[in-house]
Amino acid sequence: MSRRTASLESAAMTELATLPALRLDRSRQAAPQVFEALRELIVSVMLEPGTVLARAELAEHYGVSQTPIRDALTRLGEEGLVDIYPQHATVVSRIDTGAALQAHFLRRAIELEILVTVCGLPERAHAALMDSLEALLAQQKAAVRRTDFNALAAADQSFHQAMYEAAGVPALWDLVRQRSGHVDRLRRLNLPARGKAQAIVADHEAILAALQARDAPGACQALRKHLAGTLSFVDKVRQEYPDWMA
Repeated sequence: MSRRTASLESAAMTELATLPALRLDRSRQAAPQVFEALRELIVSVMLEPGTVLARAELAEHYGVSQTPIRDALTRLGEEGLVDIYPQHATVVSRIDTGAALQAHFLRRAIELEILVTVCGLPERAHAALMDSLEALLAQQKAAVRRTDFNALAAADQSFHQAMYEAAGVPALWDLVRQRSGHVDRLRRLNLPARGKAQAIVADHEAILAALQARDAPGACQALRKHLAGTLSFVDKVRQEYPDWMA
């Protein structure tokens, strides 16, 4: 074992000691569960860029064999969230602003069309979606009151996902999510900024109000405003976290 490899493995064990435990559902395959757990840790920036993810230590930490760990890391690599160096190490990737910009463009284009579709839903389906969005908005407000940014981010994602599902295009949500790891990390870094959490809730309130009125142009205008601020803070994040950015 080289001195550098030993150093990386030592660093990996130190990082893993701080990771939360994962209670596996033994009725499901382990790899997707490990993938989701690691992805959330990366997207929530609990695992910082440059963190070493050693398969042996991860397998021991999660109580599984190295095979599901390998599969989970491969999926993370496909999303650009880790850099895999064969026979050497796997590390959490830096935030790729170019990938973030493209994911943002994709999401905006899809969601503008989804809002038009949602406004034309039959009455029963429309009412069910409005009830769901109201409940998710209430969760967001509660998370803001508790200053619980992880809960706010989760409810934010669910708010948008519900519209994809109501529009009959849930696979497009999976596509957007697969592409959004970098932009989601940028959002998490900016979420504690003064007024940001409240602005997210206010934007969602405006989108919901327009959807309730079946006002497609109004909903699209509110969404454009909501997403317009998503990447306006990139330069600020780069200044604060220069080593995290590609």
